Amino acid sequence: MRSIVFLLAISAAGFLTSNAQAQDAAAGEKVFNRCKACHVADKDENRVGPSLMNVIGRTAGTHPNYQYSPAMVEAGKNGTVWNDETLEHYLRNPKAMIKGTKMAFAGLKNDKDIVNVVAYLEQFSKK
Repeated sequence: MRSIVFLLAISAAGFLTSNAQAQDAAAGEKVFNRCKACHVADKDENRVGPSLMNVIGRTAGTHPNYQYSPAMVEAGKNGTVWNDETLEHYLRNPKAMIKGTKMAFAGLKNDKDIVNVVAYLEQFSKK
């Protein structure tokens, strides 16, 4: 019985490690080109959308000098903080996660594109 539990634990650890390694920031940069009309990640400069520099760990709706939708501000007040999980959920379908957001982008449908964009954004966030 112990050997079965051990094998399951090793398999699960391998699966988790392979997903983490599957993130590709260079591929994420290419996908992020779709976002560049409204956002930058490598400098603290708001455009049509807020700067995404240091987005990891930021409370939703709180980047200085950017006027967010009331829905995004409310999401932040309700505890939404941008991390891998919340960004992946948001990037998949922004309007479903935060109803009333003014983000016009419909979302990314490819899971690999989503994790790669998050990896790209992580490069420009304080750790």
